[in-house]
Amino acid sequence: MAVHGPSGPLVAPLGTSVVLPCYVDELLSVDGLEVEWRRTDSETLVHLFEDNDSRAEAQHQDYQDRAHFFTEHIKDGNFSLRLDNLRAEDEGVYTCKVHCQLESGEIEVQIKHVERLLVSGSDQSISVSVGQDVTLNCSVNSHIKPEDIEEVSWKKTDEDEEHILVLLYQNNKTFSDSSDKRYRDRVEFFTAEIPKGNFSVHLKSVRTEDKGVYMCQVVYMRASGECMVMSEMQGWMDGSKVEVVASSEKAENESRKIDSKYDYIVVKVQFSHWLCPCLTGFSVLHIMVLILCVAASGSALLLCGLIYCTSQNKGMFAISCK
Repeated sequence: MAVHGPSGPLVAPLGTSVVLPCYVDELLSVDGLEVEWRRTDSETLVHLFEDNDSRAEAQHQDYQDRAHFFTEHIKDGNFSLRLDNLRAEDEGVYTCKVHCQLESGEIEVQIKHVERLLVSGSDQSISVSVGQDVTLNCSVNSHIKPEDIEEVSWKKTDEDEEHILVLLYQNNKTFSDSSDKRYRDRVEFFTAEIPKGNFSVHLKSVRTEDKGVYMCQVVYMRASGECMVMSEMQGWMDGSKVEVVASSEKAENESRKIDSKYDYIVVKVQFSHWLCPCLTGFSVLHIMVLILCVAASGSALLLCGLIYCTSQNKGMFAISCK
């Protein structure tokens, strides 16, 4: 019996449905027909057609309510399987075995790659003056529909305090009123870009206290991905600019089998031109103490000079009197 399948490996997005083709050219009698789908690596039973019926009760629990025959087409020799709500662990090789009376045949179908939830930020460098606006980038891979995303939350995640909610998107709505008071009326999504998977936020009037680590977390199909944004304020804020330097590195969340990109945006404050470069590593307190020390040293030197000059003048006067 010649059993046919796909011409190559299958690729499908996470959370969607994929069809694993398996069919024969000739029509077969359903009497005595048995079709068995198994995982090749583990022999796990994915689905079974037997006694002229789909035997869902025989399926492994991981595939119950997810793997389905096209029952009405089995009489036509179509034994393909539809696998719903695709998971990362569904990657692998599947075997379709067909038995009919004294004939049998089988083919293998590979799900080579499941496109996982990817959350990414920017890899570009930007700069913004203190008091101006800045965009924190966060986007989701395009195959996911925004209406299927359960939640997107932007949070400030400083180590010395609990996470501060910057902005929340949930059930296809933006909840601006849930933002912490420090960010209320200062942050917003680019609403027109959300259908494209763009969940970047526009932060207005950057303040010194905005320094810290920001996290854009996306929850989809019980899975989540994150994009981290770290801002670090350094230096004297008088007449300075905030330089945002971005770099990214890829990591994989093994516990949930999700790919994520973590993008770190470092915000640095450039020193004013009149400030001595040698002072860039000191705090404001250190600089003030140093200035006082220099002033005190100058006063002492001036006093010593006056005493010396006075004594010399007195000596000269005494000599001339003789």
